[in-house]
Amino acid sequence: MAARSLASLSLSFGLVSIPVKVFTATESHAGVSFNLLHKDCGSRLKQQYVCPQHQTVVPREDMVKGYEFEKDRYVVFEKDELEALEATAQHTVDIIAFLPASAIDPLYLDKPYYLGPDKRGGKPYWLLAKSMLETGTCALAKWVWKGSQHMVQLRATEDGIILTQLLFADEIRAMTGLDVEKPDLSASEMTLAGQLIEQYRVDAYDAAAFHDEEKERVLAAIDQKIAGKKITVAPVAQQAGAEIIDLADALRRSLQGRGKRAAPAAAKTARAAQAAQSADETPAATVAAKQRKPARRASGSTATPAAVPVKRTGTRKS
Repeated sequence: MAARSLASLSLSFGLVSIPVKVFTATESHAGVSFNLLHKDCGSRLKQQYVCPQHQTVVPREDMVKGYEFEKDRYVVFEKDELEALEATAQHTVDIIAFLPASAIDPLYLDKPYYLGPDKRGGKPYWLLAKSMLETGTCALAKWVWKGSQHMVQLRATEDGIILTQLLFADEIRAMTGLDVEKPDLSASEMTLAGQLIEQYRVDAYDAAAFHDEEKERVLAAIDQKIAGKKITVAPVAQQAGAEIIDLADALRRSLQGRGKRAAPAAAKTARAAQAAQSADETPAATVAAKQRKPARRASGSTATPAAVPVKRTGTRKS
């Protein structure tokens, strides 16, 4: 299924205007949500808008939008006025500067979008993308979107251009008010910490190597509850207070423990590579049988399931 664009824009690059389309780059996989139910009958509760003055539920067709300019005083906008405000916004992304690709602090990065070339925009689109890649730069631009102006970063990749909304300075809290203590660190502690960092160091972040383990744990517990089992939690031992340790000694023991785990990890990687190589020689039917998911249990089965397969539907928090 082809991706559906959110909007069509014009990307301004000097005197060049590049027609582009905006696509969502991310999707939310929030944690498990629970709904509010009526304790007596189990029905899901509904949210309603109530007028505090008339003590009545207000239907959506009787709602209007207003802006509070003073305490409890509003100026009301009709639907056509709101549409006029949106219509007057220029649907352009105006590049105002180019800067080194790593010049923007990640703290300011907010929400990313993909930009794709629209009709007759392929050549100037890729001219801009390739030029930023070869010069090691990104673009800083202004973008008005849904009644708000955003500063955005345009970053080029081999697959295309990514637009990322940036936070303004007044949206970032300063760390200076935290009064973070800066104790003295010895040369030996710094050396040991550097060695430990090198043992944990990897070349790049592999997002596919991680998953939401907490969400999986909660879903497994829900499956147990659906199967009629009571959810129990093992007690966690609580420490009486902060443990005073020798920092250098803790670093040395960490290095030793990390070294012991490195050999089994290397062996596991070697076994995985060997298995992948042998998989190329395995008949397709055998591979398919190994990858096939186990069959669902019949509804009348009396066996106690470890994790009953249940089709869940996404729900919003109430």
